[in-house]
Amino acid sequence: MKKLYWVVFVAAITLFNSCGLLDSESTGGFDAILNAPPYKGLTDSIENAPKDAQLLLKRADLLTQNNRSDIAYYDYKKSWELEPSEGSALLFSSSLFMTGRNKEVIELLQNCIKQYPQNTEFSRRLGEVYVQAGKTNDALAIYDGLLKADSSNFEVYHEKGLLYAAIKDTSKAIAMLQQSYTIQPTIRTGLALANFYAETNNAATLSLCDALSLRDTARDFIEPLFLKGVYYSNVKEYAKAISLFDECTTRNWQFIEPYIEKGIIFFEQKNYDEALKTFQMAASIQYTYPDCYYWLGRCYEAIGKMEEAKDHYFKALTFDRNFTEAREALDRLREKK
Repeated sequence: MKKLYWVVFVAAITLFNSCGLLDSESTGGFDAILNAPPYKGLTDSIENAPKDAQLLLKRADLLTQNNRSDIAYYDYKKSWELEPSEGSALLFSSSLFMTGRNKEVIELLQNCIKQYPQNTEFSRRLGEVYVQAGKTNDALAIYDGLLKADSSNFEVYHEKGLLYAAIKDTSKAIAMLQQSYTIQPTIRTGLALANFYAETNNAATLSLCDALSLRDTARDFIEPLFLKGVYYSNVKEYAKAISLFDECTTRNWQFIEPYIEKGIIFFEQKNYDEALKTFQMAASIQYTYPDCYYWLGRCYEAIGKMEEAKDHYFKALTFDRNFTEAREALDRLREKK
C-alpha cells in the first residue's frame, strides 16, 4: 500500500469551560487523578483560589503534556469562563477540536471572528475544522476570504493545499504548497511539497530535499533523505533508493517507513526472501504497524503460502480495521477455499 507520508500538523493546546471541582460534570470521576502527583500541588492551589484562571491553565497544560486531554478540557473550559480573551479563546478552540467537539468549536470560532475581526487565526482555524468535518466548500470559502484580504498569508496557502490533498486534487495541492513555500519556506511546507513531488515522480523532489537538508547541521533530519528515496523508488532507480533508505535506518533504526519502502522494492523485484526479512525486521521494531503484516501477507501469497498470507492479512486488520487492501486480500483468499 503506497501512501503519502506528509503529516497534517494541528497545533493543539487545550482550553474549555469547566464548572469547577465541586461540579459532578467537571470532575467526571477524575478527582483521584487530580489529587495525586503530579497534579496534587496545583489541585490544592486551585481549591484555595478557585477563580484563578492561570492556575487552571497550568494544570490543564500539565494534563495535556501527560496525554490527559480528556481531563484538561474541564480546566481549560473554566479558565476561559473566568478570563475570556483572544489567547484563551485560541486555547479553548484547540481543546474543543482535540476532544472532538466540532459543533462547539465551530460556534466558538464563528463568535470569535465577530468579536476579534483583526485576528485572522480564528478564521484559519475554522477552515481547519471545516476540513476535518468534511465541509470542503465552507473551508474553501474561508481560505479564499483570507487570501483576498492578505495574499501573502503563507499559512492559509498551506492549509488550502492540505484541503486539496484531502479531496485528492493533487495538482491544486501542489500549487498551493508551492505558493506557501515561495512566500515562507518553512520545513513543514517543504516536506509536504517534497512528498507530493516524490509521489508524482517529479525530479524537483531532489533539489527541494537537498535544500531542506542544508538546514540540518546536526544530521538528525532524515525525512528529506527518505523522500528522495521514495522518488528514486517511484522512478525505479532502486539501487539509489535502497542506499537512501539504508542511510535513514542507520541514522534512526526506529524509523519504520524506510524498511517498508525497501521491502516493497524487493517485492517488486520478486526477491521475496529479502522482502520477507525486511518486513519481519520492521514488524520486530514496531509490532503494531499494520503495513508490516500486509506486506508479509503479500510475500507469503506470492510464494504460495496461503495460510500464512491469510494470518498476516488478518493481523494487519487487527491493527487497522479500515485497511481496505488487507481486507480485500483476505476476502479474496477466503473465497478460494
